[in-house]
Amino acid sequence: MRYELLSLTIRFGTVPAVTAGIEAHAKTPGAGTLLGCFVSEIGDLNRVIVFRSFVDDAEMQADRARIHGATDPFGAGDAIVEMEFTGYAPYSFSQPVVPGKYGPVYEIRTYRVKHGCLPAVERVWGPALPGRVALSPLTVAMYALEGTPRITHIWPYASLDDRAEKRARSVAEGVWPPPGGPALLTGDMRSVIALPTAISPLT
Repeated sequence: MRYELLSLTIRFGTVPAVTAGIEAHAKTPGAGTLLGCFVSEIGDLNRVIVFRSFVDDAEMQADRARIHGATDPFGAGDAIVEMEFTGYAPYSFSQPVVPGKYGPVYEIRTYRVKHGCLPAVERVWGPALPGRVALSPLTVAMYALEGTPRITHIWPYASLDDRAEKRARSVAEGVWPPPGGPALLTGDMRSVIALPTAISPLT
């Protein structure tokens, strides 16, 4: 199993055209499975974030090559300023992603990991996860297969206030982050608050 986050920087006001093209592409053979399609609300703006799964690396790379080779990607090439693909593998402690209604606000949170520490994340963060998801659900925990070592979590929330309350509780109760977890990170942490689009299976 492979996951991918495809970040599209788009021109202002073009979300409907871009998401229509993403929806059409998702129905074509070899395009993987569309799990989520979000628009950024807090963080870098004018971004559509596509969350997909693939059977394996070969399927993921083949569809990327198809998109890169298209003269009009997603039928909305004029609207797309930049495309950034990142492939991921799920951690064993992360359950398979099941589309459904979990919350209208999603946080896509990425941490850079110190070199050589990705295996330790499995050992340190995994045992702490049940206590954290008892406070609020986790969509996925995964590690990047490309670029700098990093992990990404996607969390759904009922609202921004709900996010703040659940994160504060997890820290106050000593649930999250797990003991020893921050020591594995470089301190480069980034977060995007994103809202599901009309085509998103995760809502």
